[in-house]
Amino acid sequence: MTAAEPLALARSGPAIDFAQVGLVLGRTLILDDVSFRVASGSVHALVGPNGGGKSSLIKTLLGQMPHRGQLSLQWPGDPGVIGYVPQALEFDRGLPMTVDDFMAAMCQRRPAFLGLSRHYAGAIGEALERVGMQDKRKRRMGALSGGERQRVLLAQGLIPAPQLLILDEPMSALDEAGIQVFERLLLDWQQAGITVMWIEHDLEAVKRLADRVTGLNRRVLFDATPAEALTPDRLLTLFSTHPRAGGLA
Repeated sequence: MTAAEPLALARSGPAIDFAQVGLVLGRTLILDDVSFRVASGSVHALVGPNGGGKSSLIKTLLGQMPHRGQLSLQWPGDPGVIGYVPQALEFDRGLPMTVDDFMAAMCQRRPAFLGLSRHYAGAIGEALERVGMQDKRKRRMGALSGGERQRVLLAQGLIPAPQLLILDEPMSALDEAGIQVFERLLLDWQQAGITVMWIEHDLEAVKRLADRVTGLNRRVLFDATPAEALTPDRLLTLFSTHPRAGGLA
């Protein structure tokens, strides 16, 4: 089996509709009537300032935060697998946890101390190979660089093969080699028809790789193709506008 074959099976990601989604925590307005659509099988980037609500919007999509408004996933067939790659991994670096141990804990129901199950061993090996971490499977997670840990997080997001993949700043800790790995993966996902929702601060990467871009600063300030969205005027508005004070009257 080639490395590309599992991706070829993961076709037809869902479309996602956000309709007047709002979120208030305490007396703080986090999201204000957010409405836009993510097309099926597209790479859709979410950009905006820190504190603008990007990660909170992702958490509403994952069912981790209460919200008003409507949020719907339109699967082309039966509901599929949702993969998630967080921005960073917080753990005790003194733990004697190897890369294989971490992958076992994240990807299988069998307790990690029993080792990799035969059912998942092949998929885990393939995922680590695709992110360039196959030769470091026995290394302790705490001994890896930040970029290497981010590659391992990318690998766990591939198991089982997702039809919807949510990425929270996956490039933030990657070195140049890791960025190249990520960009190859993103092209693979595009070709496989996987829907990708991607929070990213690297606007040059977004311009090159995304199909569509939504600018979010509590509310949607633009939603367009990268060429239309990432203009100096629109970016200035996105990163300097404060749509509403943080507290509610």
